Amino acid sequence: MANITSKKLADKIAVITGGNSGMGLATAKRFVAEGACVFITGRRQKELDAAVKEIGSNVTGVQGDVANLADIDRLYETVKKKKGRIDVLFANAGVGEWVGVESVTEAHFDKTMDINSKGTFFTVQKALPLFKNGGSIIMTGSVASSKGFADFSVYNASKAAIRSFARSFTTDLKGKNIRVNVLSPGPIDTPILGPLPKDAIAGIISGVPMGRIGTADEIAKVALFLASDDSSFITGIELFVDGGVGQV
Repeated sequence: MANITSKKLADKIAVITGGNSGMGLATAKRFVAEGACVFITGRRQKELDAAVKEIGSNVTGVQGDVANLADIDRLYETVKKKKGRIDVLFANAGVGEWVGVESVTEAHFDKTMDINSKGTFFTVQKALPLFKNGGSIIMTGSVASSKGFADFSVYNASKAAIRSFARSFTTDLKGKNIRVNVLSPGPIDTPILGPLPKDAIAGIISGVPMGRIGTADEIAKVALFLASDDSSFITGIELFVDGGVGQV
């Protein structure tokens, strides 16, 4: 009799950056529930420790900032020592701040690009030696990459770069059987929306055809799909999980 209870990520080694809250934390929980051993990162040690405790088992927290290449190296040294390989990488760490174009400073520009674009690029590049035979790389994009959201110009551009990376990585890594895809959320109930007033949130919801903001777990379910063999013939795509915001 076939084993109908087999887990989708049984015995897989997964790395999730920005795994201490929001979409990353929800995804880490799902990956562990589906049999993976997960490494998560976060910039703040206290939040990272709390996330590890919340996930409960088969998880290791490694403090670090993806904008700091030495921190990325330290992450992968830890993975190499403990497990020796990576099967799934979810390059999810990112930052977003609402700043009008006339108010953008060099510091804001550099911070956003360093974390979202540079950080994602080197998170992928430096992981490659640990991929042994195939695998799945997922990068967090955003519906903002293909929209012109006001007061979000630097963020919009930083996420557009990730979509471009996925196309190039797909070509570069096809000989290693590594699949590369972008998961692009729309408005999701995560800390990035925290600073916005209620009327701004209402305005965002009014632009969502499904009439609501998404949940972190709805992102996690799609990340699981892209990580698992359920998506074995999918590479190079941008999969929008946005309630229709970018589609109509």
